[in-house]
Amino acid sequence: MRPPEALRQVARQGKRRPSKRSMEARGGSSSRGLQQRLRLAVVWAVVMAAAVARAQLQVGFYDTLCPAAEIIVQEEVSKAVSGNPGVAASLVRLHFHDCFVRGCDASVLLDSTPGNQAEKDAAPNTSLRGFEVIDSAKARLEQACFQVVSCADVLAFAARDALALVGGNAYQVPSGRRDGNVSSAQETSGNLPPPTASVGQLNQIFGSKGLTQADMVALSGAHTIGNAHCSSFDSRLYSYGPNGAGQDPTMDPTYLATLAQQCPNQSGGPDGTVAMDPVTPATFDTNYYASIVARRGLLASDQALLADPTTAAQIVGYTNSPDTFQADFAAAMVKMGNVGVLTGTAGTIRTNCRVAN
Repeated sequence: MRPPEALRQVARQGKRRPSKRSMEARGGSSSRGLQQRLRLAVVWAVVMAAAVARAQLQVGFYDTLCPAAEIIVQEEVSKAVSGNPGVAASLVRLHFHDCFVRGCDASVLLDSTPGNQAEKDAAPNTSLRGFEVIDSAKARLEQACFQVVSCADVLAFAARDALALVGGNAYQVPSGRRDGNVSSAQETSGNLPPPTASVGQLNQIFGSKGLTQADMVALSGAHTIGNAHCSSFDSRLYSYGPNGAGQDPTMDPTYLATLAQQCPNQSGGPDGTVAMDPVTPATFDTNYYASIVARRGLLASDQALLADPTTAAQIVGYTNSPDTFQADFAAAMVKMGNVGVLTGTAGTIRTNCRVAN
Protein backbone atom coordinates (compact mmCIF):
# COMPACT_ATOMS: atom_id res chain seq x y z
CA MET A 1 0.00 0.00 0.00
CA ARG A 2 1.21 3.56 -0.77
CA PRO A 3 0.51 6.13 1.97
CA PRO A 4 -1.83 8.97 0.97
CA GLU A 5 -0.32 12.13 -0.47
CA ALA A 6 -0.95 13.98 2.80
CA LEU A 7 1.46 11.66 4.60
CA ARG A 8 4.11 12.00 1.93
CA GLN A 9 3.80 15.78 2.27
CA VAL A 10 4.41 15.47 6.02
CA ALA A 11 7.61 13.55 5.29
CA ARG A 12 8.77 16.10 2.69
CA GLN A 13 7.94 19.01 4.96
CA GLY A 14 10.24 17.64 7.63
CA LYS A 15 13.21 17.90 5.23
CA ARG A 16 13.13 21.68 4.76
CA ARG A 17 13.18 24.43 7.32
CA PRO A 18 10.74 27.23 6.52
CA SER A 19 11.81 30.85 7.11
CA LYS A 20 10.48 32.88 10.03
CA ARG A 21 8.66 35.16 7.60
CA SER A 22 6.89 32.33 5.84
CA MET A 23 5.89 30.84 9.17
CA GLU A 24 4.42 34.11 10.28
CA ALA A 25 2.58 34.46 6.96
CA ARG A 26 0.98 31.08 7.28
CA GLY A 27 0.19 31.59 10.95
CA GLY A 28 -2.53 29.42 12.43
CA SER A 29 -3.50 27.79 9.11
CA SER A 30 -0.09 26.10 8.93
CA SER A 31 -0.48 24.72 12.41
CA ARG A 32 -3.94 23.42 11.65
CA GLY A 33 -2.73 21.86 8.39
CA LEU A 34 0.08 20.07 10.17
CA GLN A 35 -2.29 18.78 12.83
CA GLN A 36 -4.60 17.46 10.12
CA ARG A 37 -1.72 15.68 8.42
CA LEU A 38 -0.60 14.19 11.70
CA ARG A 39 -4.12 12.92 12.34
CA LEU A 40 -4.07 11.34 8.89
CA ALA A 41 -0.75 9.74 9.74
CA VAL A 42 -2.23 8.22 12.89
CA VAL A 43 -5.26 6.93 10.98
CA TRP A 44 -3.00 5.45 8.30
CA ALA A 45 -0.89 3.71 10.95
CA VAL A 46 -4.02 2.22 12.53
CA VAL A 47 -5.26 1.01 9.13
CA MET A 48 -1.91 -0.59 8.35
CA ALA A 49 -1.74 -2.25 11.78
CA ALA A 50 -5.22 -3.67 11.27
CA ALA A 51 -4.27 -4.98 7.83
CA VAL A 52 -1.21 -6.72 9.25
CA ALA A 53 -3.26 -8.22 12.07
CA ARG A 54 -5.85 -9.52 9.62
CA ALA A 55 -3.18 -10.99 7.38
CA GLN A 56 -2.68 -13.90 9.78
CA LEU A 57 -5.18 -16.63 10.63
CA GLN A 58 -6.17 -16.57 14.28
CA VAL A 59 -8.48 -18.41 16.62
CA GLY A 60 -11.48 -16.23 17.42
CA PHE A 61 -11.09 -14.05 14.34
CA TYR A 62 -14.85 -13.37 14.28
CA ASP A 63 -15.30 -12.81 18.02
CA THR A 64 -16.01 -9.11 17.48
CA LEU A 65 -16.78 -9.06 13.76
CA CYS A 66 -19.50 -11.73 13.94
CA PRO A 67 -19.68 -13.32 17.40
CA ALA A 68 -22.20 -16.01 16.43
CA ALA A 69 -20.30 -17.18 13.33
CA GLU A 70 -18.98 -20.50 14.62
CA ILE A 71 -22.19 -21.24 16.51
CA ILE A 72 -24.27 -20.77 13.36
CA VAL A 73 -22.07 -23.13 11.36
CA GLN A 74 -22.13 -25.68 14.17
CA GLU A 75 -25.93 -25.60 14.31
CA GLU A 76 -26.32 -26.17 10.57
CA VAL A 77 -23.78 -29.00 10.55
CA SER A 78 -25.45 -30.62 13.55
CA LYS A 79 -28.84 -30.57 11.81
CA ALA A 80 -27.37 -32.12 8.67
CA VAL A 81 -25.37 -34.86 10.41
CA SER A 82 -28.26 -35.81 12.69
CA GLY A 83 -30.37 -36.38 9.59
CA ASN A 84 -27.62 -38.21 7.70
CA PRO A 85 -24.40 -39.22 9.51
CA GLY A 86 -22.69 -39.68 6.15
CA VAL A 87 -22.64 -35.91 5.74
CA ALA A 88 -19.77 -35.74 8.24
CA ALA A 89 -17.37 -37.49 5.88
CA SER A 90 -18.64 -35.38 2.98
CA LEU A 91 -17.81 -32.11 4.75
CA VAL A 92 -14.32 -33.27 5.72
CA ARG A 93 -13.68 -34.33 2.13
CA LEU A 94 -14.95 -30.98 0.81
CA HIS A 95 -12.45 -29.11 2.97
CA PHE A 96 -9.61 -31.42 1.90
CA HIS A 97 -10.41 -31.11 -1.81
CA ASP A 98 -10.69 -27.34 -1.46
CA CYS A 99 -7.32 -26.89 0.23
CA PHE A 100 -5.43 -29.14 -2.19
CA VAL A 101 -6.43 -27.11 -5.26
CA ARG A 102 -5.47 -23.41 -5.19
CA GLY A 103 -5.34 -23.50 -1.38
CA CYS A 104 -8.16 -23.14 1.15
CA ASP A 105 -10.08 -20.46 -0.75
CA ALA A 106 -13.50 -22.11 -1.23
CA SER A 107 -12.86 -22.49 -4.97
CA VAL A 108 -14.33 -26.00 -4.81
CA LEU A 109 -17.72 -24.47 -3.99
CA LEU A 110 -17.97 -22.34 -7.14
CA ASP A 111 -20.40 -23.52 -9.80
CA SER A 112 -19.37 -23.95 -13.42
CA THR A 113 -20.38 -21.23 -15.87
CA PRO A 114 -20.97 -21.41 -19.64
CA GLY A 115 -17.37 -20.40 -20.23
CA ASN A 116 -15.67 -22.31 -17.43
CA GLN A 117 -15.77 -25.80 -15.95
CA ALA A 118 -15.23 -25.42 -12.20
CA GLU A 119 -13.34 -27.73 -9.85
CA LYS A 120 -16.47 -29.40 -8.53
CA ASP A 121 -17.21 -30.78 -12.01
CA ALA A 122 -13.75 -32.32 -12.50
CA ALA A 123 -13.66 -36.13 -12.46
CA PRO A 124 -12.14 -36.47 -8.94
CA ASN A 125 -14.80 -34.16 -7.51
CA THR A 126 -18.06 -35.29 -9.09
CA SER A 127 -18.83 -37.43 -6.04
CA LEU A 128 -18.38 -34.55 -3.58
CA ARG A 129 -21.36 -33.92 -1.33
CA GLY A 130 -22.34 -31.50 1.41
CA PHE A 131 -22.63 -28.30 -0.63
CA GLU A 132 -26.15 -27.65 0.67
CA VAL A 133 -24.92 -27.63 4.26
CA ILE A 134 -22.43 -24.90 3.43
CA ASP A 135 -25.14 -22.98 1.57
CA SER A 136 -27.47 -23.10 4.59
CA ALA A 137 -24.80 -21.94 7.01
CA LYS A 138 -23.69 -19.16 4.67
CA ALA A 139 -27.25 -17.91 4.16
CA ARG A 140 -27.71 -17.55 7.92
CA LEU A 141 -24.33 -15.87 8.28
CA GLU A 142 -25.19 -13.30 5.63
CA GLN A 143 -28.34 -12.42 7.54
CA ALA A 144 -26.44 -12.09 10.80
CA CYS A 145 -23.27 -10.40 9.50
CA PHE A 146 -23.41 -9.34 5.88
CA GLN A 147 -20.26 -10.12 3.86
CA VAL A 148 -18.10 -10.79 6.91
CA VAL A 149 -17.56 -14.56 7.16
CA SER A 150 -15.82 -16.20 4.20
CA CYS A 151 -16.96 -19.39 2.54
CA ALA A 152 -13.46 -20.77 3.10
CA ASP A 153 -13.84 -20.33 6.86
CA VAL A 154 -17.32 -21.87 6.77
CA LEU A 155 -15.76 -24.95 5.18
CA ALA A 156 -13.03 -25.15 7.81
CA PHE A 157 -15.51 -24.76 10.67
CA ALA A 158 -17.92 -27.28 9.13
CA ALA A 159 -15.22 -29.96 8.76
CA ARG A 160 -14.22 -29.54 12.41
CA ASP A 161 -17.81 -29.60 13.64
CA ALA A 162 -18.69 -32.64 11.54
CA LEU A 163 -15.77 -34.60 12.95
CA ALA A 164 -16.69 -33.67 16.52
CA LEU A 165 -20.20 -35.01 15.98
CA VAL A 166 -18.94 -38.48 15.01
CA GLY A 167 -16.20 -38.92 17.60
CA GLY A 168 -13.39 -36.58 16.60
CA ASN A 169 -11.71 -33.94 18.73
CA ALA A 170 -13.34 -30.51 18.73
CA TYR A 171 -10.13 -28.64 17.92
CA GLN A 172 -9.86 -24.87 17.56
CA VAL A 173 -9.84 -23.54 13.99
CA PRO A 174 -7.76 -20.44 13.21
CA SER A 175 -9.82 -18.28 10.85
CA GLY A 176 -9.58 -15.15 8.75
CA ARG A 177 -9.41 -16.82 5.33
CA ARG A 178 -10.80 -14.98 2.35
CA ASP A 179 -12.38 -16.42 -0.78
CA GLY A 180 -11.01 -16.76 -4.26
CA ASN A 181 -12.98 -16.07 -7.43
CA VAL A 182 -11.24 -18.60 -9.69
CA SER A 183 -12.09 -22.29 -10.04
CA SER A 184 -10.84 -24.51 -12.85
CA ALA A 185 -11.45 -28.22 -13.33
CA GLN A 186 -8.06 -28.54 -15.03
CA GLU A 187 -6.25 -27.54 -11.85
CA THR A 188 -7.40 -30.65 -10.01
CA SER A 189 -5.02 -32.74 -12.12
CA GLY A 190 -1.94 -33.64 -10.11
CA ASN A 191 -3.19 -31.92 -6.98
CA LEU A 192 -5.55 -34.57 -5.64
CA PRO A 193 -4.14 -38.00 -4.74
CA PRO A 194 -5.65 -40.83 -6.81
CA PRO A 195 -6.95 -43.95 -5.01
CA THR A 196 -4.11 -45.96 -6.56
CA ALA A 197 -1.31 -43.69 -5.29
CA SER A 198 1.86 -45.15 -3.84
CA VAL A 199 3.50 -43.78 -0.70
CA GLY A 200 5.97 -41.95 -2.92
CA GLN A 201 3.18 -40.30 -4.90
CA LEU A 202 1.31 -39.40 -1.73
CA ASN A 203 4.45 -37.85 -0.26
CA GLN A 204 4.97 -35.80 -3.41
CA ILE A 205 1.41 -34.44 -3.48
CA PHE A 206 1.20 -33.73 0.24
CA GLY A 207 4.72 -32.33 0.26
CA SER A 208 3.80 -29.85 -2.45
CA LYS A 209 1.27 -28.43 0.02
CA GLY A 210 3.82 -28.11 2.81
CA LEU A 211 2.59 -31.24 4.58
CA THR A 212 4.88 -33.99 5.85
CA GLN A 213 4.62 -37.74 5.50
CA ALA A 214 3.44 -37.89 9.12
CA ASP A 215 0.71 -35.36 8.28
CA MET A 216 -0.29 -37.49 5.31
CA VAL A 217 -0.67 -40.65 7.41
CA ALA A 218 -2.67 -38.78 10.04
CA LEU A 219 -4.97 -37.12 7.48
CA SER A 220 -5.52 -40.47 5.77
CA GLY A 221 -7.35 -41.42 8.95
CA ALA A 222 -10.31 -39.43 7.61
CA HIS A 223 -11.02 -42.61 5.64
CA THR A 224 -12.35 -44.14 8.84
CA ILE A 225 -15.71 -42.54 7.97
CA GLY A 226 -17.61 -42.37 4.71
CA ASN A 227 -17.86 -44.50 1.59
CA ALA A 228 -15.87 -45.14 -1.57
CA HIS A 229 -17.21 -45.93 -5.02
CA CYS A 230 -16.54 -49.41 -6.38
CA SER A 231 -14.75 -47.87 -9.36
CA SER A 232 -12.07 -46.50 -7.03
CA PHE A 233 -10.86 -49.95 -6.00
CA ASP A 234 -12.40 -52.62 -8.27
CA SER A 235 -9.14 -52.99 -10.19
CA ARG A 236 -7.84 -54.71 -7.04
CA LEU A 237 -10.63 -57.25 -7.40
CA TYR A 238 -10.69 -58.00 -11.11
CA SER A 239 -7.86 -56.47 -13.11
CA TYR A 240 -4.77 -56.47 -10.93
CA GLY A 241 -1.28 -57.30 -12.11
CA PRO A 242 0.57 -57.29 -15.44
CA ASN A 243 -2.05 -59.31 -17.30
CA GLY A 244 -4.88 -57.15 -15.98
CA ALA A 245 -6.95 -60.10 -14.83
CA GLY A 246 -5.73 -60.90 -11.33
CA GLN A 247 -6.55 -60.00 -7.74
CA ASP A 248 -4.46 -57.90 -5.39
CA PRO A 249 -2.42 -60.31 -3.22
CA THR A 250 -1.98 -57.66 -0.51
CA MET A 251 -5.71 -57.80 0.29
CA ASP A 252 -7.12 -60.27 2.79
CA PRO A 253 -8.86 -62.99 0.69
CA THR A 254 -11.99 -63.03 2.84
CA TYR A 255 -12.34 -59.26 2.58
CA LEU A 256 -11.72 -59.44 -1.16
CA ALA A 257 -14.53 -61.98 -1.57
CA THR A 258 -16.89 -59.76 0.42
CA LEU A 259 -16.04 -56.76 -1.74
CA ALA A 260 -16.57 -58.79 -4.90
CA GLN A 261 -20.12 -59.49 -3.75
CA GLN A 262 -20.73 -55.82 -3.05
CA CYS A 263 -19.12 -54.70 -6.30
CA PRO A 264 -19.78 -57.35 -8.98
CA ASN A 265 -17.63 -57.34 -12.09
CA GLN A 266 -19.94 -55.71 -14.60
CA SER A 267 -19.37 -53.04 -17.18
CA GLY A 268 -21.89 -50.28 -17.57
CA GLY A 269 -23.64 -51.06 -14.31
CA PRO A 270 -24.24 -48.64 -11.44
CA ASP A 271 -21.17 -47.54 -9.51
CA GLY A 272 -22.03 -48.73 -6.02
CA THR A 273 -20.43 -47.64 -2.77
CA VAL A 274 -18.74 -49.47 0.08
CA ALA A 275 -17.93 -48.27 3.60
CA MET A 276 -14.30 -47.23 3.94
CA ASP A 277 -14.25 -48.73 7.44
CA PRO A 278 -16.34 -51.92 7.49
CA VAL A 279 -16.35 -52.12 11.31
CA THR A 280 -17.43 -48.64 12.50
CA PRO A 281 -18.19 -46.69 9.31
CA ALA A 282 -19.91 -43.77 11.05
CA THR A 283 -17.47 -43.32 13.94
CA PHE A 284 -14.22 -41.37 13.80
CA ASP A 285 -11.79 -43.83 15.38
CA THR A 286 -8.66 -45.86 14.60
CA ASN A 287 -10.37 -48.86 12.99
CA TYR A 288 -9.19 -47.58 9.61
CA TYR A 289 -5.61 -48.22 10.68
CA ALA A 290 -6.50 -51.56 12.26
CA SER A 291 -8.06 -52.59 8.94
CA ILE A 292 -4.85 -51.73 7.09
CA VAL A 293 -2.80 -53.84 9.52
CA ALA A 294 -5.27 -56.69 8.88
CA ARG A 295 -4.76 -56.21 5.10
CA ARG A 296 -8.26 -54.81 4.77
CA GLY A 297 -7.43 -51.37 3.48
CA LEU A 298 -10.06 -50.54 0.87
CA LEU A 299 -8.10 -48.32 -1.50
CA ALA A 300 -4.73 -49.28 -2.92
CA SER A 301 -3.38 -46.01 -1.50
CA ASP A 302 -4.59 -47.06 1.96
CA GLN A 303 -2.97 -50.49 1.89
CA ALA A 304 0.24 -49.01 0.45
CA LEU A 305 0.85 -47.34 3.81
CA LEU A 306 1.64 -50.75 5.31
CA ALA A 307 4.35 -51.47 2.74
CA ASP A 308 6.56 -48.56 3.83
CA PRO A 309 8.32 -49.18 7.18
CA THR A 310 7.99 -45.59 8.39
CA THR A 311 4.30 -45.19 7.59
CA ALA A 312 3.61 -48.72 8.83
CA ALA A 313 5.14 -47.87 12.20
CA GLN A 314 2.93 -44.78 12.47
CA ILE A 315 -0.15 -46.83 11.60
CA VAL A 316 0.60 -49.45 14.23
CA GLY A 317 1.26 -46.67 16.72
CA TYR A 318 -2.18 -45.21 16.10
CA THR A 319 -3.89 -48.55 16.62
CA ASN A 320 -2.22 -48.72 20.04
CA SER A 321 -2.85 -45.08 20.97
CA PRO A 322 -6.13 -43.59 19.71
CA ASP A 323 -5.51 -40.39 21.68
CA THR A 324 -2.27 -39.83 19.79
CA PHE A 325 -4.12 -40.23 16.51
CA GLN A 326 -6.83 -37.77 17.52
CA ALA A 327 -4.25 -35.17 18.53
CA ASP A 328 -2.13 -35.69 15.40
CA PHE A 329 -5.17 -35.56 13.14
CA ALA A 330 -6.41 -32.31 14.66
CA ALA A 331 -2.96 -30.73 14.32
CA ALA A 332 -2.69 -31.89 10.70
CA MET A 333 -6.14 -30.48 9.89
CA VAL A 334 -5.14 -27.09 11.27
CA LYS A 335 -1.92 -27.23 9.26
CA MET A 336 -3.81 -28.23 6.10
CA GLY A 337 -6.23 -25.37 6.73
CA ASN A 338 -3.32 -22.95 6.29
CA VAL A 339 -2.43 -24.15 2.79
CA GLY A 340 -2.48 -21.31 0.26
CA VAL A 341 -4.85 -19.12 2.25
CA LEU A 342 -5.87 -15.63 1.15
CA THR A 343 -5.82 -13.13 4.01
CA GLY A 344 -5.82 -9.40 4.68
CA THR A 345 -6.80 -7.56 1.53
CA ALA A 346 -6.25 -10.54 -0.78
CA GLY A 347 -9.29 -12.33 -2.15
CA THR A 348 -12.85 -11.41 -1.27
CA ILE A 349 -15.84 -12.44 0.86
CA ARG A 350 -18.37 -14.14 -1.41
CA THR A 351 -21.98 -13.60 -0.38
CA ASN A 352 -23.01 -16.73 -2.29
CA CYS A 353 -20.47 -19.53 -2.04
CA ARG A 354 -21.47 -20.88 -5.45
CA VAL A 355 -20.93 -17.63 -7.34
CA ALA A 356 -17.87 -15.42 -7.80
CA ASN A 357 -18.20 -11.80 -6.72
